[in-house]
Formats: sequence, C-alpha cells, structure tokens
Amino acid sequence: MTLQIYNTLTRQKETFIPLHDQQVLMYVCGPNLYGPCHVGHAMSYLVFDVIRRYLEYLGYSVRHVQNFTDLEDRIIETAKAQGTFIENLAELYIARFLTELDGLNIKRAHEYPRATEVIPTMIDIIQGLIAKGHAYTVDGDVYFRVNSNSDYGKLSRRKLTEMEAGARIEIDERKEHPMDFALWKNTKPGEPNWKSPWGLGRPGWHIECSAMAIKFLGEQIDIHGGGQDVLFPHHENEIAQTESYTGKAPFVKYWVHNGLLRPGEGQEKMTRHLANIVSLQDALKKYDPDAIRLFILSSHYRTPLVWQDDGIYSAERGLERLREALNLASETKDARTLVGTNTLTEFAKQTRELFIKAMDDDFNTPIAISHLFDLAREINHAKQKLHSAAVAPAQGVLKELSNVLGLSLQERRHTESIETVSIIDLLVTVRNQLRAARQWELADKIRNQLLDIGVLLEDSSEETKWRST
Repeated sequence: MTLQIYNTLTRQKETFIPLHDQQVLMYVCGPNLYGPCHVGHAMSYLVFDVIRRYLEYLGYSVRHVQNFTDLEDRIIETAKAQGTFIENLAELYIARFLTELDGLNIKRAHEYPRATEVIPTMIDIIQGLIAKGHAYTVDGDVYFRVNSNSDYGKLSRRKLTEMEAGARIEIDERKEHPMDFALWKNTKPGEPNWKSPWGLGRPGWHIECSAMAIKFLGEQIDIHGGGQDVLFPHHENEIAQTESYTGKAPFVKYWVHNGLLRPGEGQEKMTRHLANIVSLQDALKKYDPDAIRLFILSSHYRTPLVWQDDGIYSAERGLERLREALNLASETKDARTLVGTNTLTEFAKQTRELFIKAMDDDFNTPIAISHLFDLAREINHAKQKLHSAAVAPAQGVLKELSNVLGLSLQERRHTESIETVSIIDLLVTVRNQLRAARQWELADKIRNQLLDIGVLLEDSSEETKWRST
C-alpha cells in the first residue's frame, strides 16, 4: 500500500504523489500572536509534525513553512489595550511559542515568516490581481472580486449565492459583492501602516499566507495544512487569490485539515477570545509531553477531540508500558536462546509493516499506536526469559517507530525534598488503608491528586511504589 491522504478539496483519499519527486513542499497556518499558545494550537502543530516525520521516514525531503500572524485586528487591539507595540507583543509570544513547541518535541519549521516581513510580496500580488481584473480599489481599500473566480467555494463546497459573511469578513456597502474580501485596508488612526500604490494602509488577513507560500515554497505546493476552523473563509480565499494571481491550478495539491480540540463535551472549540483555553505552558507543567502527544495521537487527526484529564492520565499509564519495554533485560539470562530471539525479531518486523500500513492509510495514528503497544507487550514478556542482546533488535524497532510519532519515551526527572518524600509516603500509606477498607472512591481521589502534581502510583500484588512523572 502506498501513502493515501484525505484531500479536503476532493473529499476523498488520494495516492500521495508530490510535485517534485522526493521533495515535499508543506505550508501550515500558524498562530495569531495576540495571546499565548493553547493545547488546541498544539494539536494542529503536533498533527503536522507527525505528518512531516512520517514523510521523512518514507525518504521524502520535506520543506516546511509556518507563518506567524503579527499583523491583524486582534493583535492591534491587544497591543493598544496593553499600551505596547505589535512588534513587542509578537516577540513575546513568538519566543514563548517556540519554547513550548520545543517542549512538546515538535520539529521546528524551516521558515517562520511574519506577515510584516512579506508586505512587499503582498503588494506585488495585489497589483497583479488588480491588473487581471480580479481586484478593485475603493477609497484606498482593495477588495478581491469573488465573481471573477468561477469556482469560488470549491474547497468548502459552498455556492456563492448561499454564502453569508463569515467571522472575519467585513460587511461594507462599497463592495461589489458582500463576499468580496479585503486585500488591502486603508489606514486608520493609531494603526500601523505601510506605503502602497493605494496610499498608507495595511494588508488584509488572507493575503499573507498566499504571499508567504509563493515566496518561500513557490506558486504550487504539495500540502497545505490547518485546522478545520480556517477552511472557510481563509483557505477558500487563499485558493481564489493565489490561483487568480498565478494562473496555475491547483495552488495546493493536498488540502489537509485537522479536527478541533474542545475544552469539554458539548462545548465549542478551544479559542482564546472565548476564554476557554488550556494554555500549552500550563499543560506542559502538569503533564508529561509524551502523554500529551499520545493522548492527541490516539484519536485520528480529522476527528474532533475533547481535552480530558482522565484521557491524559490514561496516556501516562500507557507510556509506562512503552518505557518499560525499553529497559534492559537481565544480563544473566542465556544469550543463546535463539528460538525466542527469532520469534521476537520477526514480531518486530511485522510490527513495522503493520505500523507503515496504518500510517499509509491517511496517517492513522490510533492504529499505529496499537501496534506499538503490541510490540511493547511482546518485548516485556520476552525480557523475562531472554538476554538483553536478544531483546535489543526489537527494542530498536520500538524506538524507531516511536520516533516517527515524536515520542521520546524518556522519563521526566524531578527532585523531591525529604519533606515531600515523607508526605507522599504518608499519602500512599493512607491510600493503601482505604483500599483495604474497600473505600475505592477516596483511594482513587488520592491517586488522581498525586498524579496532578506529577506523582505516579504503581500497584502490584506485593506493594505500591511511586515515582515522579
């Protein structure tokens, strides 16, 4: 089976064939820098990190570009409210963003262009669109003429006559059509502005990604990614303005959109302006980064996901099985146990094949992860009777495939004071007494609260051990 990717444009899985042999050009929509990154952002960037890792695992050379929106209504409003400049706000959140994504083991993109850095390219594109009749000027503003694009709406499958103005589409009676969107905005008092053929002003939101993709990747690219919330109008408008400007279609060969993260059942997507976020900074303090990755990747990337403490705690426990499988087996066992060695090595080989089969099916990480756990189980069983040298090849496969998913499988190390150790030991004793008294609810409450502060309890038939996560 060759790699199949679900293309939002065609609504079906398609065989992945890049535009340039073994090179893949991938653009991913980045954050608006008016606030901190949250775990909903992290879900999207983690998904495309795994897509990139898998493509590289298959032997492709991936060029990955992700933008920073440092010029948009919300960042301007936030900077004003805080009495600072948009540049200062952008620097603050870019530094925090990169540090937090490093903490989640997300590979850095090859380029992180900012909107303010590509304004000359935006102006060139806008001039080209005007010259071709795809855009028009009104009092220093420039609008894209949606009626000039015969297949406008092809990504979202919406008919122009049925569309209503979206969240980021300005209603303006001067526009020829209500769905015409701003490419350039005339300057307003107190706003940052740049010189242009239409006077002082600033670019609209949608044009920045077209400009960055063209400048850093070219007029046609392989993969464009982002959350389902930017499919319309942002990505729809990107297609229209880019293909109208270049005269080349498709602008993007494979449109890939991840499902959205919700803060709770029945709630809307996690977003900063609704104040319902879990910041990535807080999540990284509370949870093991591998557990966050495992929790998110245990759901298919196109499926909406609800952020749940219990789900991440479950991922923490699953990680222990994977990590245990990488611990050395005894050196005292017979290194010549060839039957067991061959069986385990063959199982590891089959696991690799099954893992690839799952990932080839539109990056089916839940199935791929299940194969990792199967291999870990076999390794843990084999370690009871085989020498470490006999187990090592299978452990190598487990490390190899875990790395494709960005799982480091390294223990988180914390240091505890004598007082802290004593308190934890006391709580473990109390919990054991509650379990003996069959007061399960209170016992579980202690376990969960200890896990909240990074202490994992491991129960066996003989004793309860604890360790830092």
